[in-house]
Amino acid sequence: MSLSENDSADSQITDAALVQKTLAEPEAFGALIERYEHKIQRYIRRLGVKNIDDQADVLQEIFIKVYRNLNSFDDQFLFSSWLYRIAHNEAISWYRRQKVRPEGYLVVDSDEVLQFVRTSELSPELAFDHNIDAELLNKALLKLDEKYRTIITLRYFEHLDYEEISDILKIPVGSVGTLLHRGKKQLFTVLKPDFKRTR
Repeated sequence: MSLSENDSADSQITDAALVQKTLAEPEAFGALIERYEHKIQRYIRRLGVKNIDDQADVLQEIFIKVYRNLNSFDDQFLFSSWLYRIAHNEAISWYRRQKVRPEGYLVVDSDEVLQFVRTSELSPELAFDHNIDAELLNKALLKLDEKYRTIITLRYFEHLDYEEISDILKIPVGSVGTLLHRGKKQLFTVLKPDFKRTR
């Protein structure tokens, strides 16, 4: 079987099966990296690791930790949730070590960010306001408590369901809904003064 055929075969198998394959054949880990590298880089960028070199460093640490801990992965759970939990912890640790606040969202995310606000059930006014721009919203997101910014990112920008978020953050599923509600409420409270000034 050629290398390209191997790559094609790896793309068809489940994460759990690919983990088992990697445990037997370490070189198969490259397929897991290829499958998740872009998603995890996007996630840590949204958590606040903005510089491309820093992203590369954090990403490398994430996948090193994943590889070293593959034996501890419980295949009763989703591999993606386990991976996101490691990525989350590593990104948080990184900017705490740097003693900096998260650097915010990039312009490339602006369409999704604005779509979130305009479809929010919290504010019919904001839902149809086109004066709320990406920069204004980015600043508002940075003002949120860390727990709210994280859960909004996972739900609305990574499009994960409540159970996946529960696995990643190690909180009950019921708490996910509660935190999302409070996070959106805090976001609206932060945005409200700026919204009034733009009218």
